[in-house]
Amino acid sequence: MNIEEQTQEKIGFVFIYGAGLERRIWEKVVAGFEYPCLLVDFPLRNDKNESRQELTLENYVSYIKRQVEEWEVQKFVIVAHSLGGIIALQVAADLSDRLVGFVAIGAAIPKKGGSFLSILPFPKRILMSILLRKLGTRPPESAIHSSLCNDLSPEQAAEVVRGFVPESIRVYTDKIDTSVPTVPKLYLKLKKDKEFSQSQQDKMISNFSPQHIKSLNTGHLPMLSDPDGLRLALQIFLDESVLGQTKKHKY
Repeated sequence: MNIEEQTQEKIGFVFIYGAGLERRIWEKVVAGFEYPCLLVDFPLRNDKNESRQELTLENYVSYIKRQVEEWEVQKFVIVAHSLGGIIALQVAADLSDRLVGFVAIGAAIPKKGGSFLSILPFPKRILMSILLRKLGTRPPESAIHSSLCNDLSPEQAAEVVRGFVPESIRVYTDKIDTSVPTVPKLYLKLKKDKEFSQSQQDKMISNFSPQHIKSLNTGHLPMLSDPDGLRLALQIFLDESVLGQTKKHKY
């Protein structure tokens, strides 16, 4: 077996970040990881904000699918964070022949036919609909600090605020038409999260129906506040749930 064939047989991780972030958010998690990793980007990341406002949820999905389709690793686990959960569900459905696991990190997981807005409590859903139309998708700096960065260092928080990239409105409002995949699934609940409350995360867990639920004692960005703990959780999930399942299917 040549090196290329060995790479194709090895299971990798596809990382999908949440709203406003960039692929480098995962760098401390994947540093030294022995598994192949693909850190995908959202479309038009380096363009002006106005250029992204016409993008649909399907545009995001298609753009990520192309990156995964060009990757030489054939079998993968999706790791989705926050808003990325919605995008990941559709990617998982469209590439189901290559998907072997799904990890949701404080992720938005609506029911089939739902959108990001549909996962919010009713008062917050109405308020956010109004704010999206009037103010767009970049929260005030104070809101980014309080909701995303509550357990980060001042330097980390400043970097998140400085690098925040507004998304298309439709990635929040477009509905998905797919169910959760039947592969092994893990939901990582974030105990100090100020963006998604514990009850909201419980709702996501109910929609996701994962075989495994674990908690991280972090805020909304564990890839920055506890990259080692997140990496360990991913490694355990792959070793015990995904690879164990794969071995069973060989016999």
